[in-house]
Amino acid sequence: MPQRTLLFVVFDGVQSLDVTGPLEVFAGAEAHTPGTYRIRTASLDGAPVRTSSGLTLVPDEALTGALTGAADPHTLLVPGGEGTHAPDPRLVDWLRAHGPRAERLVSVCTGAFLLAAAGLLDGRRATTHWAYCEQLAHDRPAVRVEPEPIYVRDGRIATSAGVTSGIDLALALVEEDLDRDVALCLARHLVVFLRRPGNQAQFSVQLAAQTALREPLRDVQRWITEHPDTDLSVEALAARAALSPRHFARAFRDETGVTPGRYVDRVRLEHARRLLEDTPDGVEEISRASGYGTPEAMRRAFLKAFGTAPAEYRRRFRPAAVD
Repeated sequence: MPQRTLLFVVFDGVQSLDVTGPLEVFAGAEAHTPGTYRIRTASLDGAPVRTSSGLTLVPDEALTGALTGAADPHTLLVPGGEGTHAPDPRLVDWLRAHGPRAERLVSVCTGAFLLAAAGLLDGRRATTHWAYCEQLAHDRPAVRVEPEPIYVRDGRIATSAGVTSGIDLALALVEEDLDRDVALCLARHLVVFLRRPGNQAQFSVQLAAQTALREPLRDVQRWITEHPDTDLSVEALAARAALSPRHFARAFRDETGVTPGRYVDRVRLEHARRLLEDTPDGVEEISRASGYGTPEAMRRAFLKAFGTAPAEYRRRFRPAAVD
């Protein structure tokens, strides 16, 4: 197996975990299977950089010399952070020139903005931190921004969402380069899941939806979250809010940004997902507890949301679990 060179780009204002999270994954893979990866870090001029948290990183080399006398890196990884908001034009120019030459191009969090600024995401699917997806779509209309997945693969380019999702993407790449057993070993060592599916939502229902302004509607939101297995029809929820079904549906959508039905669907899916990850309960029991009623109904919901059945989803998190 040929050794793959990984080049991590660093700059002032970089998010430290965007760098160190994936780096620890690849370094762990190299320790597990020596000769797999050659990992390098580089800043524009080779000088130390100060991260957004104040930590100083000392790179191995300068970007201008990183490729001198050597083959292009197999994987070029671009992290995010405050330094992506007004990037050094020289960094964008370097990425524009060298990004297309890497066999695999990866961004973490707002590193997608640097790739987009260099024109490397035009016509491609991509994601970034949920708080910046709308801005990326606005600033770079040629990019097909997907706000929900924790990472997106589009050919040779992979983009991940906020911060820790870079670890998920790195584990997926290690699994691709080596095998699942190595990636699982690394995930256990780092005490993280192997592995969240790339199309898993970036954030919980309660973070994704706005909190209603009026107390009766906020009470309904809490009731839905705490009782996913009850009758959550518009009529039943409207009765709890002491509103007519029509008025309730309109007010709920206006104040939360989603319809009651969509909110209920997301809560039930998240509840079922967490039970699969965190408990030994069987699929049939979880389907009832989450309000689906039958395993088949829950299976359809998981296939639509994650592209995988509940039993397979669980195996990715709890390899020893048996349904």
